[in-house]
Amino acid sequence: MQVVFESRDPEGARLRPLAEQRVRFVMRRLTWLVPRAKVLLSDINGPRGGVDKRCQVELRTDGDRSVVITSIARDWRTALDSALARAARALVRLLHRGRGRARHRPVALGASE
Repeated sequence: MQVVFESRDPEGARLRPLAEQRVRFVMRRLTWLVPRAKVLLSDINGPRGGVDKRCQVELRTDGDRSVVITSIARDWRTALDSALARAARALVRLLHRGRGRARHRPVALGASE
């Protein structure tokens, strides 16, 4: 799995190894489905503090589908973990939804001509 990390904030940029490790750990059972993940960390209002650390996770599947989840928290680690957990759940839902459609597709029993 290819993990792309972006952050303009120097404090967020120091979390690159942690972010890559967390993405690989959370997606370890879904790596066959997700060849590429992108993590974007940003500080919404700069050094003023508060609940302003933003983490956006984008997971691209083989079938040109993507899951994009954004999480905002007081610190980088919480925002990252929350976004990854939600992205994994959304990806599993997407996987099950795709399987369900194929199974429950109506079949034409006979065409009257």
